[in-house]
Amino acid sequence: MTPEMPAGLPAAPEFTEPLTEWHRLHVRMLIVRPLNEGIAMLVPIGVLLITGNGEKWRLIASGVTVAAILAFSYLIWRTTKYRITDDQVELHTGLLTRKQLAVPRDRIRTVDLTSKPGHRVFGLSAVRIGTGQQDVPGTDGLTLDAVTSAEAERLRVLLLQKAVARPASADAPDVAPVVAESEVISRLDLKWLKFAPLSLSGLVAIGAVFGLLSNYADDLGLHPIQDLSEWLFEHPSFTLIGAFVIALVVIGLILSVPLYVLQFWNYQLTREPDGTLRVQRGLLTTRSVSVEEQRLRGVDIQEPLLVRLGKGAKLAAVTTGLGSKGESNLLLPPAPLSVAHEVSQDVLKVADDPTLRKLRKHPFAALRRSIIRHVVPWIVIAAGLAIFAPSWAWPIPVAILPFAALVGWDNYRSLGNALDDRYLVTRNNSLVRSTVALQRTGIIGWRIRRSFFQRRSGLMTIGATTAAGAGVYHVTDVGESDGLALADEAVPDLLRPFLVNE
Repeated sequence: MTPEMPAGLPAAPEFTEPLTEWHRLHVRMLIVRPLNEGIAMLVPIGVLLITGNGEKWRLIASGVTVAAILAFSYLIWRTTKYRITDDQVELHTGLLTRKQLAVPRDRIRTVDLTSKPGHRVFGLSAVRIGTGQQDVPGTDGLTLDAVTSAEAERLRVLLLQKAVARPASADAPDVAPVVAESEVISRLDLKWLKFAPLSLSGLVAIGAVFGLLSNYADDLGLHPIQDLSEWLFEHPSFTLIGAFVIALVVIGLILSVPLYVLQFWNYQLTREPDGTLRVQRGLLTTRSVSVEEQRLRGVDIQEPLLVRLGKGAKLAAVTTGLGSKGESNLLLPPAPLSVAHEVSQDVLKVADDPTLRKLRKHPFAALRRSIIRHVVPWIVIAAGLAIFAPSWAWPIPVAILPFAALVGWDNYRSLGNALDDRYLVTRNNSLVRSTVALQRTGIIGWRIRRSFFQRRSGLMTIGATTAAGAGVYHVTDVGESDGLALADEAVPDLLRPFLVNE
C-alpha cells in the first residue's frame, strides 16, 4: 500500500537526512512550468490574435489555451509527491494515469541540476537522478521539477553521499579518495571563444530556427521551402546558391560566439569532497552535472574537423549513468587540445594521458576501404542525377568527389589503437575524430564484425563492449590477427576460448 500524503504538505526541509515523509514540489512551479513549456505556444497564440481582426472566437481560443496550460500545471503539482528513504527515491505523479517511480539509492550514478530561465527567476531547479546507461528522460531515473535551488543542492549531496559511502563493486575497482574541499580542475578561459566559430554551432542554431519557423508556416498554409526548391529547380542559379551559402556561413559565424557564451559561461569542472566530478555551466539556463568518480571508465577526446584544424578539442566522460549523446557527458567545451589532454590526465589521475599514446597504424587495405566508402556514394549520386535530373545537377556531386576522397584519406590517418597497463585506446573517424581511452577493467565483452568486403581484405572491426558511455567502442578495420591479439591481450581469457590456433 502506498502511504497517503496528508493535506498541506510541507516544502522540502533544509537538511540532508532522508526525507521519509511525502513532499510536494515547490508551489512556484505553477508559474515556472507555463513559462518553460508554454513559451512554444506564444507564437501560435500571437498569430491567432494578430490575424484575427478582433474576432471573438480567436480571443476565446487564446484564453482557453492559456487557461488549459495553467490548469495542466496545477494538476501536475497537485498530484505529484516524492520522498527519499534509506533505500530508494520515490516519485508518484499523474491524475488519470498514475505513475509510481522508484529508484534504488545504490543504483544512483549521476545527479543533474538544471535551471532554465523560468526556474532561475523564481529560484528553482530541476533535479534529474540518473541510474544507468540510457540518457533519455523518462526511461532512466526520475526528475523532480522543481524544487528550490538550495534544496536541489542538498538533494545532490544527500543522494551522492549514499553512493560514495558504499564499497566499490566488482566492475568499479578504482575508488576515488574523498578530498577535503572542492578542487578546481578547469574553468572557462575567454581565449577559448576562438573555437566557437569552428564548432559550426551557429549553423546548427540557424537550422533549428529555420525548421521551427517552417513548421509554423506550414500550419498557416505556407510552404516556403517547397516553393523555393521548386523555383530553384526550374530556374537554376549558381550565383544565387553561392550567395545563399556565403550568407549562411557568415550568419553562422556571427551567431556561434554568443551561443558558445550561452552554453558554457561560468564553466567549471571540480572534484568534490563527496567523491564526484562536477561540471557547472550556462548563462541563461544553468546546469550542474555530478558524476561519481568510481563510475568513470575513461575519457573521449573529440576533435570536430574545423576545431581540429584550429588545434582544439572537446573532452567527454565515458561513465555509467550519462550515455554518450547530447552534452550531458561533457567535461570540457571546445578548448585548446593541450588543455583537453591536461584535463584528461587530471580526471583519470594518471601520470601520462593515455590518449597521447603512440597508436598502431591499421593495414593499407583499410585505406582502400575508407576511400571507397567515402567516394562511391557520390559517384552513384552523380550517375543518378545525370540520368534522371537536369544537366546542371550532376556536376555538383562530381565537384564534391575530391573532398570526399580527402576525407576518406584523413579517416584512414585517424585510425589507430594502443594498449597500456590500464587502458585500451582507440581512434576513429575524420569529420569528428574521436580518441577514446577505455579502462580495460570496464570491458565486459567483445563484438567482432567481418563484412564480405572486410573478409576479402583480411580486416575486421573489434568492438569493446562496456556498461558506460556509448556501450561499445570500435577498433575499425584492423588486421584480423592483430585485432584478435589486441582483444585477447586487453582482457585475458575473455576471448581466448573462442580462438583457434593455426
